[in-house]
Amino acid sequence: METMTSNTPTTTSVISSKDLLAHWQGHRGLTRRLIEAFPEKELFEFSIGGMRPFGKILHELLALAAPGVKEIAEGTVQQLNEDLEQADTKEKILALWDEATATIDQYWAQIPDERFQEKIMAFGQYEGTVQSTVLYYIDNEIHHRGQGYVYLRALSIEPPFFWQR
Repeated sequence: METMTSNTPTTTSVISSKDLLAHWQGHRGLTRRLIEAFPEKELFEFSIGGMRPFGKILHELLALAAPGVKEIAEGTVQQLNEDLEQADTKEKILALWDEATATIDQYWAQIPDERFQEKIMAFGQYEGTVQSTVLYYIDNEIHHRGQGYVYLRALSIEPPFFWQR
């Protein structure tokens, strides 16, 4: 059987920008429910095997997501700052999480589709494309959320179902 192939490059999108954002926001909603499941004390103190407490991990996620999307939208370079002293209670972390989610939505709307293949240097130090950088932000959140699941299980707390996004 003969197959037809073409040497002409095509630009086919597998997922739209709108759908990618919805996918990410589904993950963000799940991570928020995971944060809610943590008892206050354990959010900031419980650790396994030398890993950071989940509250400290959330500082990283908050430092990357909204500032990263804002940086992409504005074409600016920001300093990565994971030192979020104001995120010292579960209530404050949840408020910052909600604020970051709204910021992501706001700046995402300012990123034209054609920019997703553009090369950038996130936070002045991480080279990639807009698309690969956003995918990193999503993957990083999923990775660290997995740590949160382990912590909750070790605390005998049932975490939210991961497929309910």
